[in-house]
Amino acid sequence: MSTEIAILTRIIKRRRSIFPVSYTQEPIPVEVIEQILESANYAPTHKLTQPWRFMVFRGEGKLKLAAELARLYQETVPAHQFLQKKHDSIIEKAQQSSCIIALNLELHSDKVPEWEELAALACAVQNMALTAEALKVGAYWSSPGMIADLNTYLNLGEHEKCFGLFYMGYHNEEPRDAVRSPIADKIKWID
Repeated sequence: MSTEIAILTRIIKRRRSIFPVSYTQEPIPVEVIEQILESANYAPTHKLTQPWRFMVFRGEGKLKLAAELARLYQETVPAHQFLQKKHDSIIEKAQQSSCIIALNLELHSDKVPEWEELAALACAVQNMALTAEALKVGAYWSSPGMIADLNTYLNLGEHEKCFGLFYMGYHNEEPRDAVRSPIADKIKWID
């Protein structure tokens, strides 16, 4: 029988970014999405600000979000840098995904600096990614340049910011080993 640490270690080492091109068309049930988001709620947070805020886009909602992202891409990229392939891939990624979650922060600048809130969000997203992996749901955190212009579309308040999109979908991708250099090369022991 596996110990908790053995199970946790296996999930951590197995977690990979799985991109929409690998997603099947099987929808993720709402209960599974809620379970993934519930794990986010237990991330560490300085002064218990719990700054993470999520918007789940499914069905027609995710297609409208993709249309807005494609529009923003076309409007903000200089004409000589515009790539039709990239524009089209924004729409395709949404079509391939079961859902897209906007990763937003409610900032509490009177209590903690923004970087601490962002660190809390990153921990929340890691919890989501590990839970998704344990549930055999593919996921990845995307941070396209257009997110800086999404605040109005997302109807975010004055103290809110979007820091990315979390794409999810069931997949049939084969597991692959992580490419990491040894941890010993990244540690300095001081006794």
